[in-house]
Amino acid sequence: MQKNHFLFLILVCCFSFVTKAQFTVTGVVLDSSSREPLSKASVFCQNTTLGTVTNKDGEFSLTLKSGGYDLVFSYTGYQTQTIRVGENNKLEILLLKEDKSLGEVVLKSSFEVADGWQKYGDFFIKNFIGATPNAANCVLTNPEVLKFFFYKKSNRLKVMATDAILISNNALGYQLRYQLDSFVYHYNTDINSYRGYCLFAEMEGADSLKKIWSRARINAYEGSRLHFMHSYYDSTLLEEGWIVDLLDENNDKKFIKVKNVYDTAYYNIVPNTADSVGADSIVHTITTGPAEVEIFYPRKISITYTKKSPEKQYLAKMKLPKSIPYQISYIDIKSWITITENGYYYEQKDWINQGYWSWKNLADLLPYDYVPD
Repeated sequence: MQKNHFLFLILVCCFSFVTKAQFTVTGVVLDSSSREPLSKASVFCQNTTLGTVTNKDGEFSLTLKSGGYDLVFSYTGYQTQTIRVGENNKLEILLLKEDKSLGEVVLKSSFEVADGWQKYGDFFIKNFIGATPNAANCVLTNPEVLKFFFYKKSNRLKVMATDAILISNNALGYQLRYQLDSFVYHYNTDINSYRGYCLFAEMEGADSLKKIWSRARINAYEGSRLHFMHSYYDSTLLEEGWIVDLLDENNDKKFIKVKNVYDTAYYNIVPNTADSVGADSIVHTITTGPAEVEIFYPRKISITYTKKSPEKQYLAKMKLPKSIPYQISYIDIKSWITITENGYYYEQKDWINQGYWSWKNLADLLPYDYVPD
């Protein structure tokens, strides 16, 4: 009897682990005014290969691996909506119709550059897709959707799109569909920012080509921000080759190594638990691993990846010595950042990149559901 009870507890633990490995999000997408179902509305997880469309009743279902996701809902003629999900959800999404008159005013703005693509196309690609070796193998296939606006008074360039931007990443083997809200470049400070929603799709190819893509993806993953988030979540920062330094409180030009990156001053872990009823009718709380990890540093940090050197193109752009051995990024964290199992983190607006990671753009981006071999 005791043996059977022991086996039962093992099965409960295994079942709890399996059920936590994935979850399903279901719901319906409706017109906000008429509540009519919107058929074939796009539903996808931001920066993943995971997506679907609604059926004739506006219903959808997505099964996702453990982690966090920004779920994006879009439909022609309606405003795009996003919701963060990280557990079982049943959603009712009410989409608002776009104000067409406002869109027409924007597109007919006197600031629009008539020959924008000819004048700013290459510049936009280098700052949006990137200037890395992978970027050289990317193709933007529908430049006609882009609108360019230059504001002389503030010396800035703004780029918007009338439809999703389509990019073929022949280096990593992905088709990207990017819904661009806006891209802004400030010439006075040499700083750019862009917002939007990206859906990845696997490219078709021969087995030999897929092997090349697999190696390229591993190379892109190693030292990436996604790799860093996975390492922090898994508590393997040191083993994976990461070093975190914190800006000296009394010297804004000096960084000091963080001796314990898991110190509760910078790090907090929220355990994931599940309640199960045992054979003796007692409720057992079973820990199945961390649900989320929270990190925060009160001042700027430098993040060094010690297992790879930076590309020569980056060193040339930043006018750095060719002898620099490691990839170094600088981060400002405005508030506590929450990291989930798949490397997704929030609030993403509170994480500001400088240095090496700021040089990486869409050409080197991997989806959150990417799993390195």
